[in-house]
Amino acid sequence: MVRAVSGNSAGHPLLAILSETIAVARASDRGDLVGRLETLAGKVRDPRRRIVVAGLGNQGKSQFVNALINQDVCAVGDDVTTTVTTVLAHAVEQRAALVVAGGDGEISRVAVGFAEAGGVTGRAPEAQGRPVLRVEIEMPNRLLADGLVVVDTPGVGTHGSTSGAGVLGNVPAADAVLLLTDASTELTDPEVEFLRQVRELCPAVAVLLTKVDLYPHWRQVFDANQIHLRDAGIEVPIIPVSALLRTHAMRLQDEQLGRESGFGLVFQFLREQVVARDQAEVARTVALDISSAAEHLALALGSELVALRDPERGAAAIRELRAAKTAAEQLHRRTAVWQQTLGDGVTDLAGDVDHDLRNRLRTISHEAEEWIDDHDPGRHWESIEEWLTTQVGTAVGDNLLWTRNRAVKLAEQVATHFTELGTVDLPDVREALDGNTSRAGSCTLADLEPDLGFGHKILVGVRGSYGGVVMVGLMGTMAGMALVNPLSLGAGLLLGGKAFRDDKQARLAKRRSDAKVSVRRYVDDVAFHTGKETKDRLHRIHRLLRDHFTAVAERTLRSLDDSLRAAQEAANLESTHRTQRATELERRLHVVAQLRRHADAMLGIEGARGQALAARPPQPEPGSFPAIRVAVDRTGPAPS
Repeated sequence: MVRAVSGNSAGHPLLAILSETIAVARASDRGDLVGRLETLAGKVRDPRRRIVVAGLGNQGKSQFVNALINQDVCAVGDDVTTTVTTVLAHAVEQRAALVVAGGDGEISRVAVGFAEAGGVTGRAPEAQGRPVLRVEIEMPNRLLADGLVVVDTPGVGTHGSTSGAGVLGNVPAADAVLLLTDASTELTDPEVEFLRQVRELCPAVAVLLTKVDLYPHWRQVFDANQIHLRDAGIEVPIIPVSALLRTHAMRLQDEQLGRESGFGLVFQFLREQVVARDQAEVARTVALDISSAAEHLALALGSELVALRDPERGAAAIRELRAAKTAAEQLHRRTAVWQQTLGDGVTDLAGDVDHDLRNRLRTISHEAEEWIDDHDPGRHWESIEEWLTTQVGTAVGDNLLWTRNRAVKLAEQVATHFTELGTVDLPDVREALDGNTSRAGSCTLADLEPDLGFGHKILVGVRGSYGGVVMVGLMGTMAGMALVNPLSLGAGLLLGGKAFRDDKQARLAKRRSDAKVSVRRYVDDVAFHTGKETKDRLHRIHRLLRDHFTAVAERTLRSLDDSLRAAQEAANLESTHRTQRATELERRLHVVAQLRRHADAMLGIEGARGQALAARPPQPEPGSFPAIRVAVDRTGPAPS
């Protein structure tokens, strides 16, 4: 069951073809292509897949993680136990570290004991007062050795726990998210809303119905949850599981208990929706990069070969290359134009994102203050905290989704400047949205001062009634009455009741004022931390898009420059060396053509390319380098 999610073996054929492509690129002195391909090969060698476990508090997340990896690492308890994000990965030796944030924005790691790492809180003494962003635990483990990285997150929206903002920051970098909800109740509105945001940020999401061994009615809850998700338009699988049965099954090596625990379906989900999808995506990325590299390499080799074989067609190719190089040089000189578009877009995006976040938070703050004006916050403070953290987490999550959508549109807008180079691939902005060091989730709502006890209320009434008794009693003594008489007692009761009511209203007004101050402080803290994280996120998006499109322009210009130089040198080559050089070029083009056919086969477009080549007219077409491409495509047989 554990080895079912392994996908490392699928990387070997990809590494073989990548190594061959790297060798060809290195032989052609294309260091830019070599660096890009070696980075991709590194990802193929180490296919780490990040699995985020999320959900409300007390849903059994830590117990599920322990059962998943078959090792007691995360702390388990009836109260809130996980208050800091815990990242579990494989290593030869056990070690653990706290990732803390410094005052200057620097992030550092502090080693902690492995045995205590699973129960670390945000106030760990090792952090020396610095905010704890996450705990990283590494250990030898069979499941983690297959490339899985499991992230145990704090509960969302419970008293004393983090908001959904901090948890949602882990989602953009995740390969899969498992949302846990126990079988005692149906999915709540906050869970469904959180699931909606997660579904937009992560391609593989599943809902795990936990603790089915404790609740006989879990099937009714299962059916109700399916209805809730269908009504919300969210299509994700629901898997009933029992961490307790899984633990017993692994301890007793009982296959029947293992099947009843439901973890087999979890591993099936990981195998089909995570590993298989990741393998397909990696294979597609490898195929696209190999195809792109083959195009760049074939351009220089093909132009030189055409010039050697047919001087007339070589001269036409040189003219086309010169025109294309001129266009590429103009694009390179116009770097300031698309970078200005990028810079203006990021500036506008920063302003819009900040305004959107502040508008959402201000609306929530106003709603909270209106509710406080109509109720006694002292009696419902925990409910207010749960509602406020949930609403703020939803607002920050929606702001993150909006940032992602706007960043994609910005990338498409910048890509319009590169239409002269043909179709340009767009970078994945999800890697720039990664915010697993979020501090917004650590913001909590301050507690209100507790209401006065019954004894103090009696004391307030007695203190207020004393003045009435004495005042009316002294007036009565002038008429020959005793100091304490029915009139003075009645006055004392009236004034005591008034003092009690005035004190009650004053204390209620103070609690409302303190509650509003606490709400504003909490919202301001979230806005402060989220604003900083948003700026960092936009800086990452800016650098990602800038580096991506700069590399596209430089690679194209480099390929055209090498092609033109090679064609010109071939035109001036002595006839005695033409045959030898042409033979060498044909051999290298044969290798490049095989690489491209391999890439086309991986992409499933080899048949379409063959039909296009068969229908392509042999005469040159201006601006498309047909002579070069036909020479490349006709070099060598198709790979077996």
